[in-house]
Amino acid sequence: MKTLQNKVAVVTGGSRGIGAEISLCLAEAGAKVVVNYVKNQQTADQICQKITQAGGECLTIKADVSNPDEVKMLFNQTIAHFGQVDILVNNAGILIFKPIADISDDEFKRIFDINVDGVFYTLREAATRLADNGRVVNISSTVTRLMLPKYGIYAATKGAVEQLTRVFAKEVGEKGITANIVSPGPVDTELFRAGKTKEDIQRMAAMAALGRIGEVDDIAQIVLFLVSEESRWVTGQNIGANGGMV
Repeated sequence: MKTLQNKVAVVTGGSRGIGAEISLCLAEAGAKVVVNYVKNQQTADQICQKITQAGGECLTIKADVSNPDEVKMLFNQTIAHFGQVDILVNNAGILIFKPIADISDDEFKRIFDINVDGVFYTLREAATRLADNGRVVNISSTVTRLMLPKYGIYAATKGAVEQLTRVFAKEVGEKGITANIVSPGPVDTELFRAGKTKEDIQRMAAMAALGRIGEVDDIAQIVLFLVSEESRWVTGQNIGANGGMV
């Protein structure tokens, strides 16, 4: 069932991991999808090719979300090509898995530039350029609810994203726009596995009530619900997608 027919979705960081699965999932539901990427055009093109081969419409746009001019360009090119933006999924982000004492000034700035500034810049554009009754979903993390060593700076960035989203939902509600947060637990992606041992991953899997780490489709299906008409009465909420970890 094409529940997103005639909708245009922008997925930041949409070429890899959770973002790639979200791009594919929204396209399968009928949305025209913009796959945003920064470095790997080949991977972005592969996702778009899958979408078009399945009969969907897709566009890849290279844009660094930590740069406000490039974020503006992302919206400009999307609207020039598809005519509008109905859905924004902020998935782009990086993880630096280190104790707070070991984080350098440059690392601290870099993770905030991408994880927080990037969301701010896209929300600022969306406030005036997202279609009425549009949808925003920002990806946070279950680590904001846990006190896990080596996640301090990452958790701080995601906490900022959560607060931005809640306030944004109040500011755009009169346009029928909803804004929500999805907070995954551990999900089997390259980003999650970076810097972790097999034992680290097994320990995290054991923390979930369902006894495993998540799969990318577990998250994409929740995003699909939140950008659909069925979620029209849900806004300013944080959905924990963590298999009962917390």
